[in-house]
Amino acid sequence: MGFYLNSAAPGALYKSETENPYFVDKSQLLEELIPFVQQGNKHICITRPRRFGKTVMANMIGAFFGKGSDTQDIFDALQISSSPLYKDNLNHYNLIYIDFSKMPAECSSYTSYISRIEKRLKTDLLKDFPDVEFSMEDALWDILDSIFDVYHGQKFLFVMDEWDYIFHRDFILDKDRKGYLQFLSNLLKDHAYVSMSYMTGILPISKYSSGSELNMFMEFKMTSMEIFGEYFGFTDEEVDVLYDKYLHLCKAPQVSREGLREWYDGYFTASGRCLYNPRSVVMALRFNQLSNYWTSSGPYDEIFYYIRNDIEHIRDDLVLMISGEGIDARVEEFAASAMDLRTKNQIYSAMVVYGLLTYTKGKVFIPNRELMFKYEELLRSEKSLGYVYRLANISDQMLKATLSGDTDRMAEILQLAHNTETPILSYNNETELAAVVNLVYLSARDRYRVEREDKADHSPEEAIRQIREKQYALRFRGKPGEKERYTGQILGVGISYDKDTKEHHCKIEQL
Repeated sequence: MGFYLNSAAPGALYKSETENPYFVDKSQLLEELIPFVQQGNKHICITRPRRFGKTVMANMIGAFFGKGSDTQDIFDALQISSSPLYKDNLNHYNLIYIDFSKMPAECSSYTSYISRIEKRLKTDLLKDFPDVEFSMEDALWDILDSIFDVYHGQKFLFVMDEWDYIFHRDFILDKDRKGYLQFLSNLLKDHAYVSMSYMTGILPISKYSSGSELNMFMEFKMTSMEIFGEYFGFTDEEVDVLYDKYLHLCKAPQVSREGLREWYDGYFTASGRCLYNPRSVVMALRFNQLSNYWTSSGPYDEIFYYIRNDIEHIRDDLVLMISGEGIDARVEEFAASAMDLRTKNQIYSAMVVYGLLTYTKGKVFIPNRELMFKYEELLRSEKSLGYVYRLANISDQMLKATLSGDTDRMAEILQLAHNTETPILSYNNETELAAVVNLVYLSARDRYRVEREDKADHSPEEAIRQIREKQYALRFRGKPGEKERYTGQILGVGISYDKDTKEHHCKIEQL
C-alpha cells in the first residue's frame, strides 16, 4: 500500500459511509463500469455540482476495484454482490487513486503542487515494481510504460477526484493550466497500461482548452447526459426509504417528508427526473432539523460573484425566480470555466454547473428553499440591485401592516412599489404582479409559511372567497393521521390591481 497506489484510504472512507444510518446503496454503478475496465483504455469524466456525492462514488470505485484492502465484507451486503461479475472484479486491480484537492502545506506554486504528486506516485511504483530500473527524474508515464513491458502487460485503474480543484487556486497562472492539462494527457492518453481512468469534478472538460489534450474522455454532465444520472443525488424513492428510517430512529421527529422536498429537491437529470441534494437530506435527518446546510465562504457572496457583471439585466430575472418562475436560458456547461462571464447565458450556465440554479425544459430556476435563503440574503444586502434591494427591505413594513390588518398601508406600499420602484417590469400581467407582491412579502417567508394561490378575477373580496371555497387552508393540516405541523392563525390576503385606475386594493381575513 502506498500514497496513491493501492491505498487503503478509499476502502476505509467508503466503509465509514456505509455505516451511516442514512446511507444509500448506489453500488450498481460498479456493474456499469466493469465493462469499461475490462475493455481497457477507457476514460470517463463525471461532472456534478458540489455536494452531489462525487467523492463518495469515487471512494466506492476505489474500494471495490483496488487491491489496497480486502473490502468483501463491505460489498457482500450491497446490491453489486448479486452481479455475476462481482467476485471476478472485487479487489482485482492495481489502483492509482489521486485526490487532486489535497495540497502540500503552504503550497504557493503549481510546481510544488504537481511535483508532490509525481514524487509520491514514483515512490509507490518503485516499491511495488522493483524489477523496473528507473530514476526519480524519469517521466511518470515512461515509468508506467516500462512496468507494462517488464511485468507482462500490467495495467492500472486510475480514479482521480476533483480534477478541476487546481483551477480555483489564486497562484495558478495560464501557463500552469496548460501544463496541468498536458500532465493529465501525458499520463492517461493512448497508454496500454490504462485499463480505465475515472475522473470527477465540477467543471466540464469540453471547451476547457483550445487543444485536444483530454479529448479521450467521455463526459457525463448533469444537464445533457442521462447515463449515470441516478447515481449522483437522491431520487424520490431513495428519500422515501431514508425518511422511513428516520421515523424509526428519531425519538421526536421534527422533519416532514414534504419539508425535505421543499428544501432539498429541485435538481434534474437530463431526462427531467427530480433529484435531491444528498448531503443536505442526510444532514437534515441526522440533526432532526430542516435548515440551510449549503456552505460557502459567505452568506450570499458566491451568487453575487457570478451576477456582478450584468446586474442591470439580471435583477429583473431575480425577482421572477424568487417568486418561483423559470427564466429562458441556453445552458452551455463549458461556460462555467470562462474567466470573464459577461452574457446572461454564460452567467446562468456557470450557476447551473455550480448548483446555484437548476435547469430543465429550457429554463433556469432557483431549485429549492435551501438555495432560496441565499438569494433572499443577496436581495436584502446588495445595494447595487437597486429597486430590488429597496423592495426587499420594505418587506418588514409590509409584514407588519399585514399582521396588524392595516390594508391601507399595504396598498400604499404596493403603490409605491409599482409607481417608483419597478421601472423595467411592465406590471401588466399576472406573473409580474405576483413577482412584485412576492418580493414585498420577503420578510414573511423568514417566519411564516407563505402560500401563493391561483389568481382570482376582479376584487380582493373575490380572492378571499376563492381561498375559502377551494379550502386552501387544508394543506396546512398535513396528511390524515399525521401530527399537525401548523398550529397558529392562518390569514387569507386578497390583493388586486386595477389597470385603469392604477390602484391596489387589499383585504385580510383570518381563516
